Amino acid sequence: MRSFAYVVPDSVAGAVDALTTAEPGTRILAGGTTLYDLMKLGIEAPPAVIDIHRLAELTEISTGDGELSFGAGARMAEVADHPVVRRDYPALSESLWRAASQQLRNMATVGGNLLQRTRCGYFRGGAEFPCNKRNPGSGCAALEGLDRTHALLGTSDACIATYPGDWAVALIAFDAVLDVVGPGGERTLPLGELHVEPGDNPLLEHTLAPDELILRIRVPATPAGRGSTYHKIRDRESYAFALTSAATAVTLDPRGLVTDCRIGLGGVATRPWRATEAERSLIGERLTLEAARRAGEVAFAGARPPRTGAFRVELGIRTVTDALLTAGKRAAR
Repeated sequence: MRSFAYVVPDSVAGAVDALTTAEPGTRILAGGTTLYDLMKLGIEAPPAVIDIHRLAELTEISTGDGELSFGAGARMAEVADHPVVRRDYPALSESLWRAASQQLRNMATVGGNLLQRTRCGYFRGGAEFPCNKRNPGSGCAALEGLDRTHALLGTSDACIATYPGDWAVALIAFDAVLDVVGPGGERTLPLGELHVEPGDNPLLEHTLAPDELILRIRVPATPAGRGSTYHKIRDRESYAFALTSAATAVTLDPRGLVTDCRIGLGGVATRPWRATEAERSLIGERLTLEAARRAGEVAFAGARPPRTGAFRVELGIRTVTDALLTAGKRAAR
């Protein structure tokens, strides 16, 4: 058993105060669906955990005033099943209910989900495996090991671990922003600036300071939401991590030409990936099978597949193609 302090603040301000005075390595506990696993595996050994799951101010959900707003402590199940989200932003709802079983969705929070760590087996396997993300400078066992599910985009010579989440992939397609708070007050951070590629320092996974806390996630309202989907391909249908996934959203003019297009890629990159060049390739075009396929090819043009994962380039192209065509059908209703 490893002893650790357990802190239960009664407000967001109290949580920030606790973070500010905490020992290095202290972790926030929300749903606990990732942190508990990592602590049991010995990957995380925090000197203290700060439990925020009872803070009602972090659980509010609002769908008015030109945006969607989700408190960081809102449960995945609550957001996925919200009637406005299901009706007007199916990609957001689908990214959550395809991510985990109902039991996990009932516990996991939408803020904590953004910060989940990679499922790379070498990262989670312990000290016998070199891992720059766990032990900087030790090497990357995946480079010469089992690499079938590792990243195709955003990799480096130090790390090829895939970002595992679904929710962030859908959010990045909708230009979501985060409100975060620390001892200096609140600031707003575009979701696209939260996660970082490994470069030569895979230990650094996001841009939050150690004493900052996510307050809420805000998504600008857009008519593209109704014409959206989250398409996820996995080894088994029941709650596996993605081999490839795509969050897509489109709007069409009366002639059937694309006026707005959003494409987020999941399961294939070291961070949630926005395929902006692929989006631009469709603007002003009719959303045919050929045009959707071409956008998928553009999305994966820079892929650097691992030795045994090259099949996922074609799989990813087909995932984007199918997602775009589904989004187009929804947009045309």
